[in-house]
Amino acid sequence: MKALYAHSKKGISLLVLTSLFCLWLLLLSATSDPGDKPQYIPPSTQRGGDAQKGYQYLITGDYLKSGLPYGYFNLINGKDKHNYLNRTGKNATVPHGYNVIRNEKGIDVVVPTCLQCHAQVLNDSLVVGLGNTMLDFSNIGHGNNFLRNLVTGFMQTVSPAQYDASRDLIRSMSTIAPMMETKVRGVNAADRLATLLVAHRDPVTLEWKNEPILDIPYEVIPTDVPAWWLLKKKNAMFYNGFGRGDFGKFLMLSNILTVKDTAEAREVFSHFGDVLAYIKSIKSPKYPYPIDPILAETGKTIFTDHCSKCHGSYGKEESYPNLLIPASIIQTDSLLYKANHQNPQFIAWFNKSWFAKGDLPAKLEPANGYVAPPLDGVWATAPYLHNGSVPTIEAVLNSSIRPTYWKRDFKHPVYNPNSLGWQFISADEPDGKKTYNTKLPGYSNSGHYFGNKLSDQERKALLEYLKTL
Repeated sequence: MKALYAHSKKGISLLVLTSLFCLWLLLLSATSDPGDKPQYIPPSTQRGGDAQKGYQYLITGDYLKSGLPYGYFNLINGKDKHNYLNRTGKNATVPHGYNVIRNEKGIDVVVPTCLQCHAQVLNDSLVVGLGNTMLDFSNIGHGNNFLRNLVTGFMQTVSPAQYDASRDLIRSMSTIAPMMETKVRGVNAADRLATLLVAHRDPVTLEWKNEPILDIPYEVIPTDVPAWWLLKKKNAMFYNGFGRGDFGKFLMLSNILTVKDTAEAREVFSHFGDVLAYIKSIKSPKYPYPIDPILAETGKTIFTDHCSKCHGSYGKEESYPNLLIPASIIQTDSLLYKANHQNPQFIAWFNKSWFAKGDLPAKLEPANGYVAPPLDGVWATAPYLHNGSVPTIEAVLNSSIRPTYWKRDFKHPVYNPNSLGWQFISADEPDGKKTYNTKLPGYSNSGHYFGNKLSDQERKALLEYLKTL
């Protein structure tokens, strides 16, 4: 009887253990993210267009309809002397990030353009399509604020017609600027800009609302501006890959700074097939310094073995896999992709808005990770990771040398051809907004640890190969 009891006890124990193990497997399968493996992003149908027309629309067009009257703009900013775009007439006298347009009442106004964020001077030349990492969103709303307010007040009193030409832009910027400041200089607040603008727009009519219609989160999430020339290879827009459908609808989003209604939005949208064609025609800049061909060839083999699965292959037979890499693998700062899940009201706004309607709809599909980007011209796109937290490619490939606090020269930036990135100075502690602080939420330099397993010599060869892309 004792033996039977003991045997029975053993059987029960084994049954309990087996049940617990099965339960553990069940829980594991229930809680594991199906996105724990890289996910392929399927393509969407995109419009064709005329690249030259798209370029002209970008640098002279009226995709924003409200701006500061030309004379008042020059009073505040002075006339630009560079004319990097070789424009003619009044456009030749304003910076490349502005267009002079004539509004419906015949008044010449200066409007901000896409090139404020999507063009940067590199080696004394303007590179259209290179993300601008010199902007200062940490100080937005300051600077010439006093003079701006003075001019606005003067226009309102003395030149009501000119004030009316500026009113929509002034209304938008005065509403959103105080809530757009980043913690450090050199990162972009584009996600915050979109969030604030849609919170003040009716999704169906695009009519402006003085009071926000959505709850606005407090975070200003930093991003680095991706290079435009990469878009020709991508099946989704944005770092988190949630921009699906027609790319033109996303590219024209700055229009909601001043748009009056959907009729205006449709007219602007009609040009963005051409704009997309131009963006797809942009080629990455060639590396301007000497390259060791033997070392680069060694680096190509290392790249093929360790990097191409996510970032694609280059040369005569190019390929790009269009993979969304889950957070559990990439391990970079999570605040950007998590914001989509924590603030679903903005996803819902977009997916029921004018932008998601018609024959060429766009939509947002949140995920838990980031797209592994193509690496064409990667040498020129410092700083790195989606939040610009790593100053050089050398540090991307070796996480042990990533600085916690670092600063660079924004006035006279110096490129380091050895480490592939901006010359920077490490700091022992944060020192104002010019110092990148990787301890701040959203600004972490963690993740992308794949290069750590390479030897110093392998990383050196890989850097040499990346110069050739």
